Amino acid sequence: MQFPTSFKYTRDHEWISADSGHAKIGVSAYAVEQLGDIVHVELPKEGQHFQQGESFGTIESTKTVSDVYIPVTGKVVKVNSALVAHPERLQENPHEEWLIEVAIETGNSELLSSTEYEAFIAEEH
Repeated sequence: MQFPTSFKYTRDHEWISADSGHAKIGVSAYAVEQLGDIVHVELPKEGQHFQQGESFGTIESTKTVSDVYIPVTGKVVKVNSALVAHPERLQENPHEEWLIEVAIETGNSELLSSTEYEAFIAEEH
């Protein structure tokens, strides 16, 4: 499984791609593989504010419902509404299908590089 090296990852299996104070946030291919067939995605409204580590939405699959946690503190500036309408798209390419875009207020020094994330996944098994 390949994880983009330009992304940072959380131990809860979210990815973040930051650029000039804004970041797109999604879930890793590993998380999507573990979830199975995705049937529903619930995301916040634009303008909502979240503290690092808070749940900002859920992903429902045929197996379970999982919370998605924000890896930074910030305000939601954009929501991937196409993904809400077609949640199965998340399975096609989880590293291109972002969930939300946020204006970052506070970063996170505990994010993992792709190499560290791969090692973390290996330890989980």
